[in-house]
This record gives sequence, C-alpha cells and structure tokens, in this order.
Amino acid sequence: MSHRFWSHHAHGFVRVAAATPAAFVGDPAAAAQAAIDCAHHADAERCDLVVFPELNLPGYAIDDLHMQDALLDAAEQAIATVTDASTDLRPVLLVGAPVRRNGRLYNCAIAIARGRILGIVPKCFLPNYREYYEKRWFASGLGLAGLTATVAGEQVPFGADLLFAASDLPDFVFHAEICEDFWAATPPSTAGALAGALIACNLSASNIVIGKARERAMLCESQSSRAICAYVYSATGPGESTNEVAWDGQGMIWEAGTLLAESDRFDLAAELVIADVDVGRLRLERMRMGSFNDAGAAAGHPETRFRRVTFEHQTDFGDAGLRRSVARFPFVPDAPATLDADCYEAFNIQVEGLRKRVTASGAERLVIGISGGLDSTHALLVAAKAFDRLGRPRTDILGFTMPGFATGERTKASAWALMRALGITGAEIDIRPAARQMLGDMGHPFAEGEPQYDVTFENVQAGLRTDYLFRLANQRGGLVVGTGDLSELALGWCTYGVGDQMSHYAVNAGVPKTLIQHLIRWTIRTLQYDEATNAVLGDILATEISPELVPADAEGRMQSTEDRIGPYALHDFFLHHVVRFGMDPAKIAFLAWHAWHDASAGRWPAGVPDDARVAYDLPTIARWLETFLDRFFRTSQFKRSAMPNGPKISTAGALSPRGDWRAPSDGTARPWIEALKAGLP
Repeated sequence: MSHRFWSHHAHGFVRVAAATPAAFVGDPAAAAQAAIDCAHHADAERCDLVVFPELNLPGYAIDDLHMQDALLDAAEQAIATVTDASTDLRPVLLVGAPVRRNGRLYNCAIAIARGRILGIVPKCFLPNYREYYEKRWFASGLGLAGLTATVAGEQVPFGADLLFAASDLPDFVFHAEICEDFWAATPPSTAGALAGALIACNLSASNIVIGKARERAMLCESQSSRAICAYVYSATGPGESTNEVAWDGQGMIWEAGTLLAESDRFDLAAELVIADVDVGRLRLERMRMGSFNDAGAAAGHPETRFRRVTFEHQTDFGDAGLRRSVARFPFVPDAPATLDADCYEAFNIQVEGLRKRVTASGAERLVIGISGGLDSTHALLVAAKAFDRLGRPRTDILGFTMPGFATGERTKASAWALMRALGITGAEIDIRPAARQMLGDMGHPFAEGEPQYDVTFENVQAGLRTDYLFRLANQRGGLVVGTGDLSELALGWCTYGVGDQMSHYAVNAGVPKTLIQHLIRWTIRTLQYDEATNAVLGDILATEISPELVPADAEGRMQSTEDRIGPYALHDFFLHHVVRFGMDPAKIAFLAWHAWHDASAGRWPAGVPDDARVAYDLPTIARWLETFLDRFFRTSQFKRSAMPNGPKISTAGALSPRGDWRAPSDGTARPWIEALKAGLP
C-alpha cells in the first residue's frame, strides 16, 4: 500500500478544511490555543490547508477594542504563538487577525506554514451598512501590491496581490479573501483564480439572520462554478459577542459548483469540515474553457499582477484514503429528486430533438427496429411522445421486429407487446432466409450447416436489419430512428453502418447505457404512458442485455454483452472521466476503486436491485479500463466520425465529431494504456 497509486496527492487532490474553533471575545491568547487545537486535529487528519474564521485570533465583534494597542499587541503575540506551534504540523493555516502597518489597521488573512508566516492579505471591501461599521476601525487593502509588513518580528509579503503555491505539490495554489469580499460585485477571488489560484479561501465573520446561510451557500456555489475553483468558507461560530447579533459557524467546501462538505451549524463544539478537492480536475477544466483565459486577458491579465509566495509543503505521498464522495454512476444521481429532474430534462431533450427533425424533414412516418431490448424500447418511447406533441397518430410510427438466428422468444414477445401497448403499427420480418442466402453467397460455413458463429455471422444479421429499415423508410416516406446509445458509441460496440451506429436521427446517441434504464423507470413512475405500457416496460427492464446474434450455448445461456466487453457500469464511469475531464488513466482507476470496491458503502441510485449492487477489485477495474481505452482511442473513432445527428444530453459530453468530441480515426491508445500500467501498483 506504499505505492503512489494509493496517494490522493499523486492524483491531484488537496485536502482542505474549514475550521470553526471556539470564539473568544477580546482574548487572543485563548483564541490562539483554540486555533492550535484545531491545527493539531487537522494534522492528524492529514489536511493540507485549514481556513479559520475572520479575525478569529482577537474575535470579530469587539468593536472599538480593535483600536486598543494592548489588544493589538496581544493579537500580534497570538500570531507568533500560532506560528511557533505550526513548526511540525502538516497543514498551511489561514488565520484571521488585525495587522498594523504604516499608521493603518487592516483586517487580514495570515498564511502560516511550518513555523513561518508566508504572507498577509488585507480585506479589500469593508462593510459599513446595517450592523457593520468596519470602516470605523480598518483600512481597505484595495490597490495594495508589492508591499511588505513586519509582524511578530518577521518582514513578510503584504498586499491584495498574493497567491500561495506549494513547490512540491502541483496545483496546490490558493488565494485568500475575507467575508464581504465575496459579497462584492468583483470578488478578489475572481482575479486570484484568473492569476492561477485553484483554491479560493474565505475567512468570514458573517453573523446569522434568517435566510443568510442559503445566501452564503449560493455565493460559494456560484463563485466556485464561475471561477472554476474550490471554495473553502469558514464563518465564526458560538463564542463571539452577541450584543446585537448571533453566529452560526457555517463551514463549507465547494468545488466547481458542487458541495463537498458542510458543517453542523450552531454547534458549540469546535468543528473541522474536511474534503479532498480535485485541483487536477479544476486545472483541466480551465484548459478546456477558453473563455476563462479570455476573461484574464480582458482584465489586463491578473497573472501579471500577482505575486506567488512559494513554500515547501513536504508532501509524503502516502496513503491517506480519499475524503470525498465518488459517484459510482456519474450519469445517474443517487438523490431521487435530482435523478427525477435529470430524467425529465434528458427525455424532453430527446423528444424535442426528434420532433424538430420530423418537422424539418417533412417525414410522413417514423421507422424503427424493435428488439425488445432497452435501447430500442426507449427510442420508441421517445418517438411516441414526439408524435403526441406533433398531434400525429402513433399509427404513423412503423415498428419492425426482425427475428434472426438467436432471437429469444421473450424479447420478441416484449417487442410485440410494447408495440401493441403504444398503439403503433407493428410488423415482423424474418431475416433468416435473407441472411442464409447472403451467408451462402459468401461461402460461409454456416450455410453448409456448420455452427460457425463469427463476426461475419453476427454482422450479416445486423446489417440486414438496417438494410430493411432504410428501404422501408424509402418506400413509406419514413425517417429511420436510431437506437444506439452513447456507451455503445464509446466502445464501438456497434456494427458500422447498421442501426446502432447509423440512422436518419440518433435519439439515444447522447444517452449512456446506465441512464437509459432509469429513464424508462422515470416514464413509468411519472405515468407518461398507460398501465399496459408500463407493465411491458417492467418486463423489459428485467431482461439481460444481449445482442441476440449468436444462439444460446449448451447450458441455455444467451450471448451476454457484458461478458464480452465488461460491465457497462464501469465503462460509463470511465467514459465520463475520460471525455468530461480528460483525466489520467491511473487516476480514473484510483477513483473507480474508491467508488466500487465496497458494495455496502454509500448510496445507490433508486431502482438498482440488490443483486446488481456488486463490487469490483482493482485488477478487474484495470482490466476493463484497458479494454475501454483501447476500444475508445484506437478501434472505434471511425464509427463515431460517421455517426448521424442526435441531441446532446449530458454535460459530460457527446461523441459527435460536430459537437463535443473531435479525434483522428487512425489514432492509437498507446499513451493512455502505458500511463495506466505505469500508474498502477
């Protein structure tokens, strides 16, 4: 377990904490000890950065005591005490204290690491409305750059132009702002992010009133999303003076619009909220979004105006676990309300996409092959709803079941039951005579009675089905609706030029396999169709995924897609992290292990049956990840380069060469596979 593979640091994570120590009214020595206690706790938890509340060393709500030299001397001594105590501690500490400089007093964030003060950042925007009177005591840090200040006997960088960066832990770069700063129209953390900070920190003494906790969360979510950063927020808690206001101690850690961890508010005990933020992912996201760089250029590029204070973090790259939730199904939220909302949007995107294509093309009918499997079932549900919205009769949807040499009675019966329940025009075309003729013309051994079930045997059947659909569409003024999904396109698990790769409009091309079953369940749950249809859908959901191109074996086992290419649950996990984030393969394996190695841990999306709640060990994950990388980067791009139109569904992306994914059809998977093997233990 000593290999770097198991280290969260090696995969681009930084462990951050929002601290809510006990607050003390005008007692810097006691506050310093409370901060040191939190720092020791954070060290034991192997944190890299701890953010304390605003002015936590003397206390925030002490009013004119801020102007007393005795109090300010004690606060400066508290800074020295915390600095000395940090010598043998792992985390960088961001504490709040007043700092005197050149006849002015500043409300500051002070960065401390390994026994030294790294730098001091003054608050820029001072509230002076309602219950706030900060301009009575403090000067603004706006415009202060390139300066130093002497605190606790050290001359250190001082100004609103500071970033702090570890020299030995890539992407551990943070910026500090203070409370009101991020209520301002132009938060300093925006410039800090444009200058390169991947972690924004807010030391806050925001008092609590009804609704304010929601406002803080909204601001953290918005800023972390817009600035593509992690946002660590720490508000002072119980212990502050309640002369006129009260305090709740809200601590939060956000990452690019997602809440990773939050505190228990109004808790009398000191609290440390901890999460591992993925700074590597944030860096990749900024590279991907050209508008982020354009914003920097438009602002006179903050990168040229900030100073970087570097420090040696002394990272050991040991195994410290992973302090964040990793979704097993990144396309399928485990929160029921969020899943319902996502299914509503995905389904309606598909319906609207097909509705518009029918209108624009002038198609009189829709033609669709119905196999009784998940993909064609969902495509037919979309087609039926699109025709409902167009005010067109469902009888103008032409569904064809086309049994081949291995078609099961269950799936064929399901196909017919679904077509009847939805009221479309159904028909059956037995492709076996045509397939046998083609195989015979080719001199294939099967035509002579030999059981040779090779790829030619499979593709002759798949190709004939598509030939029939396109010719039927020609004959009857129809438009062929594609059934292939995003996961099949990613893996190339589709025959070139046939229905799961080629159509007139590919309604499922943006939908991953793991989401399709939940979309069908959503249509049942929300009563999109009648009870008869819902009963058929329930039976289809219980059927194993199979292409049904090869007859059952001697034990009666049908051909299984997942036995051949691996679990779609893992492949969709890999797909999301490769296409959405461009992550290193070893990091993807690391995340997949944390998501999948313990089936009993964490939440599962609603509708996943108990017998499907499986676990995967690292060798299994690595085996199927290598399969995915080879199929995705080497063997399958030519199929995606020739795919038809279809609507994008997820922020994780689509694979259309006209949309999210552009890649050469003659590429190689070697760099990704070599990176995976090099990074595994």
